[in-house]
Amino acid sequence: MRTFGLRSVAAVLSVGVAIGLVGCGAAGGGENEITVYSGRAKSLVQPVIDDFSKATGITVNVRYGQTAAMASQLLEEGDKTGADVFLAQDAGALGAVSKEGLFGRLPTDLTDRVPEQYRAADDTWVGVTGRARVLVYNADKVAEADLPHSVYELTDSKWKGRVGIAPTNGSFQAFVTAMRVADGDDKALSFLKGLKANDVQLREHNKSIVADVDTGSLDVGLVNHYYLYEKAEEAGKPVEQLKARLHFFSGGDPGGLVNVSGVGVTKQAADDADVREFVDYLLGKAGQTHFTETNFEYPLIEGVSPAKGLPPLSELDPPAVNLNDLDSLDQTVQMITNAGLA
Repeated sequence: MRTFGLRSVAAVLSVGVAIGLVGCGAAGGGENEITVYSGRAKSLVQPVIDDFSKATGITVNVRYGQTAAMASQLLEEGDKTGADVFLAQDAGALGAVSKEGLFGRLPTDLTDRVPEQYRAADDTWVGVTGRARVLVYNADKVAEADLPHSVYELTDSKWKGRVGIAPTNGSFQAFVTAMRVADGDDKALSFLKGLKANDVQLREHNKSIVADVDTGSLDVGLVNHYYLYEKAEEAGKPVEQLKARLHFFSGGDPGGLVNVSGVGVTKQAADDADVREFVDYLLGKAGQTHFTETNFEYPLIEGVSPAKGLPPLSELDPPAVNLNDLDSLDQTVQMITNAGLA
């Protein structure tokens, strides 16, 4: 059995890779049938997949699991995988699979729809949605004037016991990887150890961080931007009526990373017309509008606007990190563990 670093990621996350198929058939679809390995949650992507199948008549068999586990599964299966498509939560996992030569090249008429910084340099994967890292804060507990200018400030004593993170979550791990790439391993490890020493509060999910910030159980937390909008929808109220607010780091700070969820196509499926039609749908107006209006993620194609209240993607000031360089997730997970956060 093939061994690769991301297997350690899956082990750390305690995620099994023996995850059942959803839909009919087995992995490796036939005519008018494709198989997708999804590292994205069923609740987020199945509605889009159902719409695609309804519009095209193409059956999609989906295997769900956390992104690291699905990447590990692909790497173990290698060229014998039954997967046609990999839907991933972040660019790092896509890069790790691509680096092992398992993806085919996507046609440029698809990849060119997405800005260059949100796709692979060799067109082996392409971003589907944008996901901005933010600091969520309780407006009753933290004044705007007191918000940190840099994520590194969260290790200051003034934030002791007030900050929530989800260290086993893929988005947090991608953020730490970006910090390593931008500022080096020593600074990233010092930051993580500083959080630990500052009594950082650990949560399993971004969603629980936002909920606790909104109730005041936490003052601030590091999350992806769209979880606040999901919280407002669940509460049945406009986002402006929540106590929780979003703070976007600027100045190229690593706390303001803009990552992507994205898609890669396995080599053996690269020329499959049904597979290409699926990617075309994800990067088309219908798919992008769904992700924007239902999941509150950033669209990556022209002609679709972000959710009301969000600054345009072009106005954000993320760190100058190439998403192609976020493929060392196993080292990041080990660093988080060494810092005592997992």
